[in-house]
Parts: sequence; C-alpha cells; structure tokens
Amino acid sequence: MKVVIIGGVAGGATAAARIRRLDEQAEIIVFERSGFISYANCGLPYYIGGTIEDEKDLTLQTPDSFWKRFRVKMVVHHEVISIHPESKSVTVKNLETGTVFTERYDKLLLSPGAKPIKPNLDGVDSDKIFTLRTVEDTLKIKNYTNAHQPESAVVVGGGFIGIEAAENLRNLGINVTLVEAAEQLMNPFDGDMASFIHAEMRKNGINLMLNTMVEGFSETDHGIDVKIKNASAIHTDMVVMAIGVLPETTLAKEAGLELGIKGSIVVNHRMETSVPDIYAVGDAVQIRNFVTDTDTLLSLAGPANKQGRIAADNICGGNSHFHGSQGSSVLKLFGLTAASTGINEKAAQAAGIAYDKVVLFPASHAAYYPGAQSMAMKVLYEKESLRLLGAQIVGGEGVDKRIDVLATAIRAKMTALELTELDLSYAPPYSSAKDPVNMAGFMIEDLESGKVRQFHWNEVEDLPCDGSATLLDVRTAWEYQRGHLDGFRNIPLDDLREHLDELDRGKSVYVNCQTGLRSYLACRLLTQYGFTCAHLSGGYSFYQVVTQERQTARSAYPCGMEKL
Repeated sequence: MKVVIIGGVAGGATAAARIRRLDEQAEIIVFERSGFISYANCGLPYYIGGTIEDEKDLTLQTPDSFWKRFRVKMVVHHEVISIHPESKSVTVKNLETGTVFTERYDKLLLSPGAKPIKPNLDGVDSDKIFTLRTVEDTLKIKNYTNAHQPESAVVVGGGFIGIEAAENLRNLGINVTLVEAAEQLMNPFDGDMASFIHAEMRKNGINLMLNTMVEGFSETDHGIDVKIKNASAIHTDMVVMAIGVLPETTLAKEAGLELGIKGSIVVNHRMETSVPDIYAVGDAVQIRNFVTDTDTLLSLAGPANKQGRIAADNICGGNSHFHGSQGSSVLKLFGLTAASTGINEKAAQAAGIAYDKVVLFPASHAAYYPGAQSMAMKVLYEKESLRLLGAQIVGGEGVDKRIDVLATAIRAKMTALELTELDLSYAPPYSSAKDPVNMAGFMIEDLESGKVRQFHWNEVEDLPCDGSATLLDVRTAWEYQRGHLDGFRNIPLDDLREHLDELDRGKSVYVNCQTGLRSYLACRLLTQYGFTCAHLSGGYSFYQVVTQERQTARSAYPCGMEKL
C-alpha cells in the first residue's frame, strides 16, 4: 500500500507515524511545502518573546529523524498543485527547482491546515506587516525584531495568536497596541469572563482597542501607519496580522471534494471525504461540535492530532471514529491562565438551548496553605436535562486542572449534579476538601432544588432602589467602605441574625458579598426566617471587574468611535 500525505505538520505527521506503527510494509510519502515538519504552531510566539531560546526546539522532528525512526519519506519544499482522483495521483512541484512530477497513491490523506486571513486593504503587503502561522513566519518576525529593535508594534486580532503575539512582543520591551474589531477578545469566552483577560493585558502595559476597525496601512520612512475607522491613524514600527484563519482547501475544491463551512472539507466520522480513498484531517475539515451536534470549524492542535490517528487507523483497515470536539483550550497571558471547554452563553443561545449558569471564586488550594490564588469560574448547564454545556475559568494556578476535569465530565455526558460526587484528589497544597469543581456542582444543586435564587451582574442596575426591596451587603464594614453597590445597606453576615427585626419580610431581599459565598449563606439564613431572597452570582468581585473593564474600554476610545 502506498500512502501520500499532503501536509507534514500536526495531523499529517501524526497519521504518518501511526500508519507506520500499523503497517511496516506501507510506502508513506509526505509532501510539505514549507521547510519544516512536525512543528508546534502553539509554541511559535514564545520563540519570538525569548521563552523558547533555541530555534531547533520549535520542531519535534526533521525529515532525517522521521526517516530514521519511521521510514517515512518527508519531502519538504514540495507543494502538491493538483489531485487526480480518477488516476489516483497527485501533481507535485519542487519549490526549489521548479520541477513538476506525478506521484501515484493507493490512499491519499489531506492535512493542508489553514491559512491566515489577509484582508484586502491598502498597504497590507508591506514588509513591515507579518502573519504568524508557520516557522518561517516566526523567523521573519524574530529576525526583524533583532535587526530593527522596534519600539512599537500593532497586533490586529484578539484570538489565541494575537494575544500570544502581543504578550511576547511586550516581553521584549516593545510598546504594543492590540486592535480588535469585536467588543471583546477570545471568542470562546463570554464577555464578562473576557473582562479578566482585558484587565490583565492593560495591567501589563498593552494598549487595548476593542470594537475598532482597521481600514488600511501606509508605509512611512520610519515605520507604518495603521489607519483606523473614525479615528486617527496609529504610527508603529511593525504590525502582526492575526485576524483568524481559513481552511486551506483549494486542492480539495479543484479535485471535486464536497466542501462545507467556509470552504472546509466535509468528512465523515472515519475522516473520509466524499471521494473514495481520500481522507482529510486538521484545520481544513468540517467537524461536529460535541455539545450542540452541529457542524463547525476548529483550529486546535489536539483535535487535529486525534483525527490524524483515526484516519491512519482507517487507512490501515480499521474502523475508528471521530465523535466531534468540544474545543477545550487554555491560554497563558502574563500571570493569568484562561481556559474554556464546551460552549459559552452566546453559543447556547444560538443553539436555542435553555440554560442556566453559576459563577464562583474558589481558591486554587486550601486557603490556609500559603500561596492560594483565586480563580473566576463559570459553569453552564442545560435547564431541563441538567447536562453540562461548558465552562470558563480565569485565574492563576489550578485553572488547567479544573478545566480538564470539567472537559472530561462534559465528554462523559455527566449532569451538573454529578459534579458533587466526583472523587478528586485533595491535599492542602493542591486543592480543598471540596474542590472548586465539586463546589460548582453544589451551587447548581441548590439552585435546581430551590434552596437559593440568584441574580447576575448585568441585572444590578435594574434592581428596585425605591425602597420596595431590601438591598443588602453582608461583607465586613471594612470591605463595604472600600467600595460597594449603590443603594445596598451593610449588615455583616455574622451580625445578620441580630438585625432581622429591622428587615421587612414583605419585601424581596437582594444580597451581595465579595465572591458569592457569604451572600449564599445569608440567603439560606433569611429564607428560613420567611424572607424571599436572591444573591449576586460571583459577588462584588465579579461585578467590579466586569463593569470597571467595560468603563475602561469606553473611555479608551477616541471621540467619534463606536462605543460598547
């Protein structure tokens, strides 16, 4: 059996190695148009910033090492320019010599990846404007920063690559402005949780411009001007374009393969395309969202590698299936870790799912053990079935651990209530006896059993301030004096029982504390004394971060720019 693979990064390299492990006699040829194979896209920004010091560490294998280990022919600087399903062959061009030749196959695997979106804007072809997708892209940026020592940079786009590029350029001492057309960074997160990401970037000196459109570029003698809609241009020394990617599927289209969302390749659970003996994996393929069971695109290394393994199994006569992805991801941003899995509120609403959510601020480990760090955690679940839909966590240490537990729970199709039963490891340096994941389950259990009611940060402004309801802050007097919600009376939780007679049982009570724990306890107390009570989800901490960040964003815009 002769297998030809187009693309030698994530999915392609994984498939090639897997095929060899399953079939020692197979002839395997991989064509890669770049000069590098099996490299880690996710690590590229960290080479620019100096965290990864050696260029060689960016690649897991070389063509020589791959041949020695797997007897797979990795051919770099060769581009497949056409596919001929009728003759089961591909036309290949040697990019170094210009030679064109034909290669036959028994099985063909497409792993072409995705290409950076390059908008049709004036001046976008300037040599001071970069993309960040390949090792070659990384080396261009690195060489430019080394040679020109830029003082400023503009990053356009607020996804993974844009944020990581901004962080690493900032770590070089460069003044960075990040421009994003949407109202928030990081689409997998809801706007309220993204506020923590915004705040961390501003804290570390990045000028963040949200809801801002780039209209073009104009190169000057001493840099480049980034033209902004309804505002003055930004003068800078360099630009990194990171506004997203599109599936690289020109070959598939020309070969007559069925295409889906944004021109992506349609595959079945076996990673088979619409044409016999042709498989496809990675960023170029359309997959199923595991939570919503709808078609989607996902540019993540984890699913691409899994798909490569599955395609390899089936090429070798197996029957492996890919059942979709929930998009689990994690991001490092200076001292912050931000992670998500499953769907967010926007996606739930788009899918027509009736959902609810809890927000909590647990500590990374036992509070009495030194070094505990708080994290903001948001968990979504379907109201009727109580199945878990998604989670978002932002904080310091321990974020990755909890998101992986929740990702596993979603994959196992657990209900939110089953989180209470998870038997998770505990020692004071690592967790609490009631882990944050357990706590999320306890909160949902109380909500669904009617033991507690909640209201959210965006409902605070609509609370009745005319005396028809009781607004209560149960933090300490010292916390209250540092900042509080307008109209809220301060009665510390520990003193609440002594002040019950001062409260009108005929009025609804809305309770606030710092993180939501004490307000929950207050509501349980008040409910048992005949009060109707609801507490602020996430507490004053969550409200403050979200509202302050949004106010900061509004004030950051020049006159005439669209506001949030």
